[in-house]
Amino acid sequence: MKFDVELVGKIGSMALIDKQDNMIDYTRVARLSRELRPGYIWVTSGATEIGRLDYMMRAGHELPDTEESKADYSAQGQAILMQTYRQFVDSNYSVRQILVEHHHFNDPVKREILKKLLLRCKAQNAIPIINYNDAVSESENRRLEIAALAKSQADVHECYDNDETASLVACLVKAETLLILTSVDGIYTDPADPSTLIEEISGKDAYELVDNIESYKKYCEGASRKGANGAKAKLEYVKEAAAQGTRVLIANGKYSLREILAGNVRCTTIRIR
Repeated sequence: MKFDVELVGKIGSMALIDKQDNMIDYTRVARLSRELRPGYIWVTSGATEIGRLDYMMRAGHELPDTEESKADYSAQGQAILMQTYRQFVDSNYSVRQILVEHHHFNDPVKREILKKLLLRCKAQNAIPIINYNDAVSESENRRLEIAALAKSQADVHECYDNDETASLVACLVKAETLLILTSVDGIYTDPADPSTLIEEISGKDAYELVDNIESYKKYCEGASRKGANGAKAKLEYVKEAAAQGTRVLIANGKYSLREILAGNVRCTTIRIR
């Protein structure tokens, strides 16, 4: 299979936060940013949580727990995220923020526009940084739109979880590798026991691989935070990308991209043999 992009990577909110100091983990973001280069597409969560922490630091209190507050936090956090990535990405490379919603994957015309935009980034020495457009997306309206789409087409993508977004991007641009960074080393048969890390899920072809992914989903319960979909959802989201021949890695964000891609750290690899 010919791959158009070397890597689509995604980092989750909890992997971006320094839990001890309750702020963005600048050391981790700096390390990852310095490894980004043209040919990589980066999907980043964290805007809402970072915006919340920044607002609390400045205002001394949180906003009410509402959809509107999440949008407000997201708008505040996006600015900090992009400023941080731009600060640490190699100055020889351009950095481009791309905010997406489900329309960009469910509409064939918008999907093609997005694909061309992403592929131009590689040709123009730029690194695209993708996030879901939480600031202008209201959950109830999104559910109604998704329900309406489901009546007219078989496959409908919500994209509210950036694991799904990253997987769809990997399919869209035919990525050689899809890397999902989390706050743990990968997928476990028992999340409470580090020795039960599933180091590889594979199959001789796409059909066997998908069957094997399904068989491992039964071990996956729980999530790292409220609102997250957890390991089972990750396995569901990456199926299509893995089936097309993309190597999928689910790894800990504490490691460097170089270490993970070289196979020098423990992680979960999903691939066709």
